[in-house]
Amino acid sequence: MIKLLLLEDDPNLGKSLVKYLERNGYSVDWAKQGEEAIDLSYTNRYDLYLFDVNVPLVNGIDVLTGLRQADDKTPTIIISAQIDIDSMSKGFSAGADDYVKKPFDPEELLLRIRAKTVLAAQSSAVHGYRIEPADGEIYCEERLFEISGVPKSILIELIRAYPNPAPKNLLMDLLATQNDGALRVNMVKLKKETGLEIQAVRGVGYKIL
Repeated sequence: MIKLLLLEDDPNLGKSLVKYLERNGYSVDWAKQGEEAIDLSYTNRYDLYLFDVNVPLVNGIDVLTGLRQADDKTPTIIISAQIDIDSMSKGFSAGADDYVKKPFDPEELLLRIRAKTVLAAQSSAVHGYRIEPADGEIYCEERLFEISGVPKSILIELIRAYPNPAPKNLLMDLLATQNDGALRVNMVKLKKETGLEIQAVRGVGYKIL
């Protein structure tokens, strides 16, 4: 499932956007201020950022600037009531891929999101393993790969993060027993079942080589 990070401090707009996007098949994390968005971006992997500009503590442009400086290339759509050339220029200079004026038609926003995430849906494939966007199943050499439960969830995150590491905190959240030993055991099992080379990245998480 395509995962989005929404940065929006308006409670009514944020709530309606989350409901609308989830009804259309997206998973959405909602941050109401800049620092919260930064924290979520460091502990999760997203396919797209939707950032308002005028939010508390750290504004959306500064959040995006910091992410780009950290080599985070996640596609980003700025949503803002500021539509003057100077504001738009700042957004694109910070690394935005698109800019949507408030108020906007939700269907137009949905079209823009689909345009930016279509590659993410198509490219979730690694060394013969791929995730089918329609049903979330894993296929190996175009045949259904029989795996379920926690190992399946971990493998999905590893494939989606490739070639980057899947964050350790995200992987831990998938475990019934959340400790390093349990995570290592699952990685060993996945290596045997898939034949994939999976490496621990100190202080970050795990990645497929």
